[in-house]
Amino acid sequence: MSETMMASIYHEKKTITTEEKSLPQLQEGWALIKVEYSGICGTDLNIYGGGHPRAKGPLVMGHEFTGSIEKHPTLSKGTLVTVRPILSCGVCEACQTGNTHVCEKLRLIGIDRDGAMAQYVTAPVDEIIPLPLGISTKIGALVEPFAVTVHAVRESSFKPGDDVIVFGAGPIGLCMAITLKLLGARKITIYEVQPYRSSIAKSLGFNVKNPMDECGNNNSSRYETAHIVYDCAAHPSVASMLVDVTKVKGEIVLVGTYKNPTPIDLQNITFKEIILRGTRVYTKRDFDIAIDMLTKEFPFEKIITHVVPLEKLQDGFQTLLKGDAIKILVDLNMD
Repeated sequence: MSETMMASIYHEKKTITTEEKSLPQLQEGWALIKVEYSGICGTDLNIYGGGHPRAKGPLVMGHEFTGSIEKHPTLSKGTLVTVRPILSCGVCEACQTGNTHVCEKLRLIGIDRDGAMAQYVTAPVDEIIPLPLGISTKIGALVEPFAVTVHAVRESSFKPGDDVIVFGAGPIGLCMAITLKLLGARKITIYEVQPYRSSIAKSLGFNVKNPMDECGNNNSSRYETAHIVYDCAAHPSVASMLVDVTKVKGEIVLVGTYKNPTPIDLQNITFKEIILRGTRVYTKRDFDIAIDMLTKEFPFEKIITHVVPLEKLQDGFQTLLKGDAIKILVDLNMD
């Protein structure tokens, strides 16, 4: 086995190079994984644009991926796996009460240390999850974003048969809508303004509305409403609509992460007795449920609109910035 590998390295705003570098050092309690596919997500796009407060170059991005075991204390070489990419301190109150996903010092692979946009990556043994036989390496790379939406649904008051609204038809918004559909939602309405994303959502069978058409001239009476609203867009224009589309005694679930403090109608949250709930990443159980979900009959592959080789990673980011993609996977099968 070579002592070097190819990796794409983020240096600074909109600057990525693909180059040879040393294999990651394997520390005690960690394993070495040969990466198959790594997804580009909104956080990666934020890093690429120079907007992430913790991610500093030189950095190998990538935290949603599939790979095969190269070195592991118990799993056989070649075992197909994914990884829950969180790094928790283990000693804070959250960690001590079993909530490592909201660790006070939470860090992630691919953000705070090198990730999976390389031929090899290391991960803590306890966070490595074998994938079932029959799941493809591409679909397996969707486990992490689906774990995000599984977690949001499980944290909410959702019950099968509920009507729901999802803001945003990007990767997380579509994963959210699919999760709700497979868990038994009766009616799912997606609000999305971008035509390409709307077309993909419609091709998956979802009811898609443009909020600018629905709510012109600030006529909130034209909003479609639901008891549970999932905000996967995290845009100030959405924040201003959330309370209006939520029914009395309803619930707003924040899934996307707002980049800056954003005004929201707290007065009517009080008047309508609305629950406002935040969610963050995922638990191990969320990963298990997401994996099981991805073995169901559903055209998950429609979310994957592009696959690019490692050396074309920068092109992938540019495609995302133009709004011409949903989920782009980076192909690390270079042998």
